Formats: sequence, structure tokens, C-alpha cells
Amino acid sequence: MKKTPVFRSALVSFIAGIPHRHIAYAGKLLGMLGYILDTRHQRIVKRNLKFVYPDWPRDRIRELSKDVFQNMAIALLEICQMTCFSREDILRKVRIRGEDNLLQAIKSPRGVILMSAHLGNWEMAHIFASCYVRNPLVLVARKVRPKALNQWIHRLRTRFGSVVLDKGGALPKMARALNRGGHVGLLIDQGTLPSEGIETTFFSKTVTATPAAAILARRYDSAVLPAFCIREEDGGLTLVVEPPLALKKTEDRQRDMQVNTQMMNDAIERAVRAWPEQWFWFHKRWKRHYPYLYPEDLAKRKRQQARRKAISQTLRQ
Repeated sequence: MKKTPVFRSALVSFIAGIPHRHIAYAGKLLGMLGYILDTRHQRIVKRNLKFVYPDWPRDRIRELSKDVFQNMAIALLEICQMTCFSREDILRKVRIRGEDNLLQAIKSPRGVILMSAHLGNWEMAHIFASCYVRNPLVLVARKVRPKALNQWIHRLRTRFGSVVLDKGGALPKMARALNRGGHVGLLIDQGTLPSEGIETTFFSKTVTATPAAAILARRYDSAVLPAFCIREEDGGLTLVVEPPLALKKTEDRQRDMQVNTQMMNDAIERAVRAWPEQWFWFHKRWKRHYPYLYPEDLAKRKRQQARRKAISQTLRQ
């Protein structure tokens, strides 16, 4: 009975100690396999890239698509390895650029919003930040399926004390955290319902974006710092922390919310343009305003709606 904890500790140490070059090599192989087999997501990635880079030749789109799959696979393996990392491991394995931006911001009693995106290793971004400032973050995340995977990710995100809020009804809890001078982490690069978002542009294309960060920053005078954990050319991870955004605050609240949300979208776009192979191009980011980009998914949705309608009519008979 006494050997089990020792064995488990040894196994954890072994996994945590796997050199990153091995993780990267395995990730590239896994990514190429995914690119070959997962034709649906390969199609989505290529269409998204061609949509925002219409002048790029087909060969460049194809090569970047392969890089996207490979970087995603490396990130997934890194995330699996992170479950075995200690706080010291996290701090040792990630570099930071823009350290002063972060340290100055957290001195404020008005709270800080770390705004990020599904870029590089986004899970490492908030874990490293909380370890670095020695203060847990309040995070907002959608639940994923299946339930077992959601529980696994939740344990990873909270293992150093951070709190994860479900997207629905998270605004009041984020507000309380900022009111106490806390730190909130938000990923704001994915779409939201029209009733919950506002129209902005992303890569000069119309999208619906959440104004939550803009609303909270205005209400509590909190700094908003763009922060991205990106993979460098040597394979190492670096948390890039930009200076606080120069948010507008005038008498026109609605206009300020629009301008500030667009400013945040622009910060994400700059990061994606800088590291395009590391963004989550698998997401159908433009589906609401440009559904023709994803005709297969649109056709599937229509078939599902037709089936539900047929079942409903049958039950009423």
C-alpha cells in the first residue's frame, strides 16, 4: 500500500521531466496525422485562412494549415504535461516579456483584466500569470463535452487556486472580484450570441464580440492588459504582456463600449497576425455573418432542424 504514492510521484516526475523537444516532435507528428485524417477541420482552417488572406496562394494556405494543426497538437501535449508541473516548474518553463506592464498593473487596487485569446498555449497563460503574481485569477470558460473532459480541464485550471466561472451569469461574480481589486482572465476571441454581444470587426470582417471586458473596465476603472502565451522559434513558451489599453471614457457609454470592444479585438488581431500558425483557426469565427463559408455545417443544421420539426409534428398528431 505504501508503494502506490511513491510510484505515482515517480511517474509524475517522469512526465514532468520529458524534454520539450520530445513534446514538440511528438506534437508535430500528431498534428500531421490530424491534418490528414480530420478533413472537416482541415476544410474549416483553410477556408478561414483564405477568407482573411484572400491574396495568399493556395500553397501558402496549405502550409500554414499544416502548421496550425501541428501547433495545436503541441499545445495539447503541453497541456497534458502541465497537469504534472509544480508551481516551480511553471515558473521555470515560461519566460515573460512585458514584465513591468504586469507588475505595475497589479499594484492597482482597482483590479486587472488580463485579456487573451486561443493563441499559443492559452491554458499556460493564466496558470503562469497566477503563479507569477502569486494571486489566483478569476476565469470565465464555457463548459466542454464530454463531462469527464470538462472535469479534467477544470482541475487543471484551478490547481493553483484560480476560480473558474461558467460563462452564463459570470458578470456579477467578475464584478465582485474586480471591486475587491482582484484579477480576472478572459478569452474574448470567440463568437457570442447577438443578444449578448455587439458587432465589431475582426480582420476587417464583421463579427459579434462580447463587451464584458469593456463594461467591467469602465465600471471599476480596471486596467485591461492583452496577454498571450506564445511559442517562440526555439520551442519555448513566453507570456507576452502588452501595456494597458488606452480605453475611452466619455459621456457616451454606448459609444465607449463599442470603441473599447473594438480596441480589444484589434489587439487580438495584431497578435494573430504576428503568430498566425498559433491561433485556433478551427473555430467558425465568421459563421454568424458569413455562413456561406461553412456550407456543410449549414446544411447539417438545416437537416437537424427539419428532423426536430418532423418529430414535433409527429408528437402532436
